[in-house]
Amino acid sequence: MAISISAVVVLGILVFIFVRKSGLNAAHAIVCSLFGFFLASTSAAPNINRFVTGVADMIGQIRF
Repeated sequence: MAISISAVVVLGILVFIFVRKSGLNAAHAIVCSLFGFFLASTSAAPNINRFVTGVADMIGQIRF
């Protein structure tokens, strides 16, 4: 659960930056958000979740 919350925060910050700096307008941000919500209700959602969790685990195992 902590990974999904932090991912949402990071993605939210990225969308905010894109809206403010890169010319992404508010309509594009809304479409991207709606796409994410609809994608979450498809059968691809568990695979995406496993992929993101795997990447987060891999990054978490890196020792500096």
